[in-house]
Amino acid sequence: MKEIDARGLACPAPVLQTKAAVEQEGAAQVKVVVDNEASQQNVKRFLESKGFDVSLAREGDDFSVVGTGGQESLPAQAPAAESDAAAKKILVMCSADRMGTGDDDLGRALMINFIKTLEEMGPELWRLVFVNSGVKLTIDDSAVLDVLQRYEKQGLSILVCGTCLTHFDLLSKKQVGQTTNMLDIVTAMQLADKVVNL
Repeated sequence: MKEIDARGLACPAPVLQTKAAVEQEGAAQVKVVVDNEASQQNVKRFLESKGFDVSLAREGDDFSVVGTGGQESLPAQAPAAESDAAAKKILVMCSADRMGTGDDDLGRALMINFIKTLEEMGPELWRLVFVNSGVKLTIDDSAVLDVLQRYEKQGLSILVCGTCLTHFDLLSKKQVGQTTNMLDIVTAMQLADKVVNL
């Protein structure tokens, strides 16, 4: 079994080390130890996308992920990207829970209106990514939670930065989207035809 000690490493290093072990070294069984739940979830999702059976455990202050029986497969999101390759793909990156600077109350109201109006983009809206304080829009008391949940049910891919959720101590409060890492975000930006940053 390949063992990786990824404690103390910032996102996306734990996933990148796991990726190297699986893709370059051909490890069929891997154990990754991390020091936070967001990294545990990111490594789990990556291993599952590669066909591994995954088990999770808590070991004191650390978290472990054990993957067994991996096989070559495409990342979980690749088929969707291929299937709508003909359609224009717009990624919207929300890096704050408000829009613009100056008046915070106005900025929050503008962001709420923006999120509620996003559906006007139609099928070209491909991914919605939340980083930094933008992750606060995905938690249980968010003013746009019901809207985001509806978008997700309609098939919109929503990615929420795990490092950011951990920083704000909001990981357990996230109610919508997939907890993700910087590698997934950068890959999504590459695949998008257009990236809108807020």
